[in-house]
Amino acid sequence: MSASASLNPARPARSLRELRRTIFSQIGWIACGLALFCVIGPLIDIVGVVAYHGIAAFSGKLFTTTTNGVSGGLLNAIEGTFAISLFGMLIAVPVGVGAGIYLSEYGANRVGSTIRFLSDVLTGTPSIVLGYFSYIVFVTSLGWDFSLLAAAITLAILIVPYLARITELALRQVPVSMREAAFALGATEPTVVFKIILPGAASGVMTGALLALAISVGETAPLIYTAGWSNFLWNGKFTHEPVGYLTYVIWTFIDQPNPQSHALAFAAAFLVMLVVLAINIGVRLTLRRNRVI
Repeated sequence: MSASASLNPARPARSLRELRRTIFSQIGWIACGLALFCVIGPLIDIVGVVAYHGIAAFSGKLFTTTTNGVSGGLLNAIEGTFAISLFGMLIAVPVGVGAGIYLSEYGANRVGSTIRFLSDVLTGTPSIVLGYFSYIVFVTSLGWDFSLLAAAITLAILIVPYLARITELALRQVPVSMREAAFALGATEPTVVFKIILPGAASGVMTGALLALAISVGETAPLIYTAGWSNFLWNGKFTHEPVGYLTYVIWTFIDQPNPQSHALAFAAAFLVMLVVLAINIGVRLTLRRNRVI
């Protein structure tokens, strides 16, 4: 035994290092598992609580009647959320995609750098600040009062920077050889941009639009200052008419002392969660389809 140890003096030291490495590796895996639990645990708890109480509050009345005080249904809030997000996207998508095209194709200058800087600043601005700005400009100065148009423009201001930067990154992924080939065939710049580059980056642009939609659906603070609240269905007026929306129900009704308002708050939260989940699944499918292609 001693002769074998004398022939391999490094073997005990190597075994000690391997044991130490194994111990540290196990400690690292345990620490990573605890960190993962700290992240996923609260998320699972929140989703579970919202889903349990939200599903329990589901009924036919919830989707067919409007809110009556702190009871009733959510038809007005569902319609208002859809209308605000739709018109907000109609405003934001052309502006955001156009800004992304400019930054990608013509933004290698001081103007482009300034736009990127301002876009990053606007991205980091709290949404409640944008809501207060819109309240001063649209609700009071222009005299629109609480209205759908003020809320839609505010959401558009909020999501344009995200959409512009995602569009820019998507367009930059299109190979330069495609641009050169199009120009070599005599195509003009608008033709190259709108028939070659933009279709080639369609999946990335669609992903940006879906993410922007998810942001708009989950916003509360800007809408409190611009959309107000209404127990009635939207009557088609873009100004001088408040609109209901789901996040207001979540924010307000959960503080009420009666169980009916709590049920509506959980139902609204579950609906918002389902919409955001569906949008994120759409983003995943779009990205997967892009990778397959």
